[in-house]
Amino acid sequence: MSSTVPASARIIALDVLDVRFPTSEHLDGSDAMNPEPDYSAAYVVLRTDAGDGLEGHALAFTTGRGNDAQAAAIATLAPHVVGLEVEEVCADLGAFSRTLVHDPQLRWLGPEKGTIHMATGAVVNAAWDLAAKRAGKPVWRFLAEMSPEELVAQVDFRWLSDALTPEEALDILRRAQPGRQERITRLLEHGYPAYTTTPGWLGYSDEKLARLAHEAVADGFTQIKLKVGASLEDDVRRMRTARETVGDGIRIAVDANQRWDVQPAIDWMRALAPYDPYWIEEPTSPDDILGHAAVRKAVSPVKVATGEHVANRVVFKQLLQAGAVDIVQIDSARVGGVNENIAILLLAAKFGVPVCPHAGGVGLCEMVQHLSMFDYIAVSGTLEDRVIEYVDHLHEHFVDPVRIADGHYLAPALPGLSAQMHPGSLKEYTYPDGPVWISRV
Repeated sequence: MSSTVPASARIIALDVLDVRFPTSEHLDGSDAMNPEPDYSAAYVVLRTDAGDGLEGHALAFTTGRGNDAQAAAIATLAPHVVGLEVEEVCADLGAFSRTLVHDPQLRWLGPEKGTIHMATGAVVNAAWDLAAKRAGKPVWRFLAEMSPEELVAQVDFRWLSDALTPEEALDILRRAQPGRQERITRLLEHGYPAYTTTPGWLGYSDEKLARLAHEAVADGFTQIKLKVGASLEDDVRRMRTARETVGDGIRIAVDANQRWDVQPAIDWMRALAPYDPYWIEEPTSPDDILGHAAVRKAVSPVKVATGEHVANRVVFKQLLQAGAVDIVQIDSARVGGVNENIAILLLAAKFGVPVCPHAGGVGLCEMVQHLSMFDYIAVSGTLEDRVIEYVDHLHEHFVDPVRIADGHYLAPALPGLSAQMHPGSLKEYTYPDGPVWISRV
């Protein structure tokens, strides 16, 4: 149910916690650039004096060391947020986002990239969580029920207008209006297609890879993903093992996590080509637009996907303008929050490129599912060649964890962004003073 908030209710605190999970113990999440990650969350809570416990929760994702720096960056935003009226923030989330993003002194630390921009995204996402809880709706539905005009008002079109104007965005959204309710019904009945990275972490043995790949197919997934990039010999063997396990009818994507220069990426993918990789993810630096274009041209028909570490909507714009990607991979915690991801979804729709989000990390599956479901209902209007990444760990720490059935995300029903963690988990895993970390000293 929606929350009744007094007109005078204000945000009274922005709390930040450094929360880390020791995933390095079993090499969960391991890849060529992060061989021993501890999946971590710089976790933010917007507290209010509404009197009914109304709060906004979100996080920025890191892989361990440096999570304290990310948390500190979020804390610097408190003076810009504390004291604001809840009604004012929730009534115009676009203005709230622009207030943070356009602050001239904060922009000096970016502009609109890196730690400070991720901090902004965490606070903006917490505000969306707050607003959706206040409205009594999950964020995907909260967004999907907005008018095209309301949605366009969320977007900062600065630096985008050569590729996407407000008028073009309105046209995209208006074209998708017919059938919104039918798509909501279908989503609620069948869910949103997923793929799984669970079998493919680089530190896993071949036996574990094969066992988890077999289980993934049995669970209804039609695509899996393998991490690559440390050893070509090992990657050829692992790719052969995966293909022999799942057969020819299952897509296998591969992910280099930015490990290569352009020519090594091309050479590596030619060596893997006999095993029919579906896409190569992050083949080179996320800032190298022309490098992605060169790889795409050389490795076709293997698709090129990127976005997990793309800093902002401008880089996405240029990747699309340059024809450098086949798959856009938004990330719920990398850019400036829901508002900037709406802009990226609209850009992808303008250029006709499918969006398949990155979600390999703590809380990322929970948050990004809302954006993909909104995209399907109100922006692209299609599920064709669209899948959300799924990894099978750490969901038990969330109040509203993802639900997977037959290889599909089931639509969240609880109000908010699904980012809220259990108090017990926050207490146990706060670094360095939580019991889990004290026991490891």
